[in-house]
Amino acid sequence: MKINILYIEDDLEIGSWLHEDLTDRGYNVTWLLTGESAIKQMKEIDLVILDIMLPGLDGFSIGQRLKKEFPTTPILLLSARTSIDDKLQGLHFADDYVTKPFHPDELAARVEVLLRRFEKISPSFIQLSHLRIYMQENRILDLRTNTEIALTAKQFHIFKYLLRHPNQILTKEQIYEAIWENPYLEGDKTLMVHIRHLREKIEKDPSNPEIIETIRGIGYRVRQ
Repeated sequence: MKINILYIEDDLEIGSWLHEDLTDRGYNVTWLLTGESAIKQMKEIDLVILDIMLPGLDGFSIGQRLKKEFPTTPILLLSARTSIDDKLQGLHFADDYVTKPFHPDELAARVEVLLRRFEKISPSFIQLSHLRIYMQENRILDLRTNTEIALTAKQFHIFKYLLRHPNQILTKEQIYEAIWENPYLEGDKTLMVHIRHLREKIEKDPSNPEIIETIRGIGYRVRQ
């Protein structure tokens, strides 16, 4: 089954060659010159590539709307803007940010990483330290004992969310609101308790965790 990409870019020259390149790599690409009708195209879309500088609504506005409506569809932002403020603004909702000019091989590699992270395509498993994690099957194997580790649904949801953002520091607020879909209240210990119980099941030494790192004062990170 082919992957469907929605590509929004008003530069005809860049749009033409990137559309051709992605098509040659085996993707189905829908190319729009503006984002006005983007939501109507999203039903079968697996990934969005979105330029920031567009006529009418800019990429930030379109991207935020798309991510709100389709949170499980990855968004890759393209921009000639290189300032850290622009990148941070984009990464509030987007899943990657590529600055122009870029090499098509780099973009293609980033597209594949996002597709794997969001399980649009996926390897049969992820190996992390002594764990073998089958994301689509919600199953974790401890390679030391060759036995399955039983997690609760909420524990697996938290772990998968961290795994989808490898090497990225995620705030307590981000994780809580993604998992519980409610605003985080300062001082709430719910997430901390779930992380502690999760570590007791997956870490070699829960008191000295190597898989789920605590970033003091901010949140958590999984290194891959």
